Amino acid sequence: MTEGIIVLDMINDFVYGELASKGAQNIVTALEELLDAADESGIPIIFCRDNHSSADPEIEVWGQHAMAGEEGSQVIPELSVYEGIEVPKRFYDAFHLTDLHPVLKELSVDEVILTGVSTDICVQHTAAGAFFRGFDIVVVEDCTASMDETTHEEALNYMKKMYGASTISSKELQKKWKKERVL
Repeated sequence: MTEGIIVLDMINDFVYGELASKGAQNIVTALEELLDAADESGIPIIFCRDNHSSADPEIEVWGQHAMAGEEGSQVIPELSVYEGIEVPKRFYDAFHLTDLHPVLKELSVDEVILTGVSTDICVQHTAAGAFFRGFDIVVVEDCTASMDETTHEEALNYMKKMYGASTISSKELQKKWKKERVL
C-alpha cells in the first residue's frame, strides 16, 4: 500500500478567518506532528484548499470565502512550512474538477489519508471521491474537525459505513510509520 496524506482546507479563512472554527484550531498541533512524521517516512503531502471564484456554487451557501488570490485561501502559516503539492479546489470534493486524481496516480498512491476540515463536508465528500476512484481511505480522527463534535462523529461513522474508511489516531499512525521505518 502506498500512502499519501491529503490535508483539506487548513486555510486561513477556515482556521482563523471568515469561517473559523475552534475545531480547526484544535487540530493544528496534532497535524503538525503528523506531517513531521510523514516527512520522516517519505509520505507525500497534498494540500487541497478552497480557491473560489464568485461564480462557484459554494458562494451562494456560505458567502464569499477562500477567494482565489486572497490570503483567506492560503494554507495556514503553521502548515505552509511543509513541502507538499498544492491542489486548489472549487467544490467540497477535492477530486471534482481538480488535478488530485492524476497527482495521486503519478505518486502511485492507492491509500489516501484524510485530514483537515470539515469532517462532515469537505472530508466526507473527498472520501466519496476517493471511494468512487478505487482508493483505500483512512481518516485521522484527531486531525479532522467539524464545527461541532456531534457532526464530526457522525461523519466518521458515515465514512466507515458507506466507504469502508478506517479511522486511526495520529499517534497510532505515527507509531505504524516508525515501525515500518525500522523494518
